[in-house]
Amino acid sequence: MKKRILLLSALLLLVLVTAGCSTIDNPNYVTAESTGFWSKYIVYPLSWLMTTVAEFFGGSYGLSIIIVTLLIRFAILPLMIKQTKNSKAMQAIQPELAKLKEKYSSKDAKTQQQLQQETMQLFQKNNVNPLAGCFPLLIQMPILIGFYQAIIRTEGISTGGEFLWFDLGAPDPFYILPIVAGLTTFLQQKIMMAGTPPNPQMQMMLYIMPAMILIFAINFPAALALYWVVGNIFMIVQTYFIKPPVMQPMKAKEGAGGAKK
Repeated sequence: MKKRILLLSALLLLVLVTAGCSTIDNPNYVTAESTGFWSKYIVYPLSWLMTTVAEFFGGSYGLSIIIVTLLIRFAILPLMIKQTKNSKAMQAIQPELAKLKEKYSSKDAKTQQQLQQETMQLFQKNNVNPLAGCFPLLIQMPILIGFYQAIIRTEGISTGGEFLWFDLGAPDPFYILPIVAGLTTFLQQKIMMAGTPPNPQMQMMLYIMPAMILIFAINFPAALALYWVVGNIFMIVQTYFIKPPVMQPMKAKEGAGGAKK
């Protein structure tokens, strides 16, 4: 879980910086004539989908962003469920892993080889794949990054007119979306980290990422802030139901307390 959160945060930060620069200096709008594998086969199909949905809803790119964001999140939901189940299984065997590390604490090559062998046996016994948590992330990230860039590089969004109280092609004048984007980013990470051991790096990212999202959302077109808010809310609900945050440990404590009485 810790590595997954750090990797996801690092990738998101990289996308924010690189895509942000291209938005401000050179939009590089994507079209059917765009060349290059990334633009032609990833970004343009997503841009086309948003444009098609917008036309269906009377030219509303705001509704289009919301709908397509939800469609993509639902499409990658099976990957997220698989990732979360594997993460739970990894957490369940942590006590046994700790015992193995204590048993083979010596740093010589022979002892470390025995540690690796018994660790792999433990993984096989519990049907745990230590790399399974990374595969779904590597699959979904190109989709999410492509959709992110499709929003930036779709010309109709920059001239898509008003949606609710803001203009999609300009920053939110009342800073409502940026604040909500920052708060939902914080809440999403807080829920994901619930039940995991405290870690300085994770705690640092817990505050850095929402702050970065807030700063970018204040300066970027509101269309991007809308995308972040919808995606974050979906992730919060998804994480809550797939991985109940604190309810299970609390019940366990209550049960232990009742037993003592």
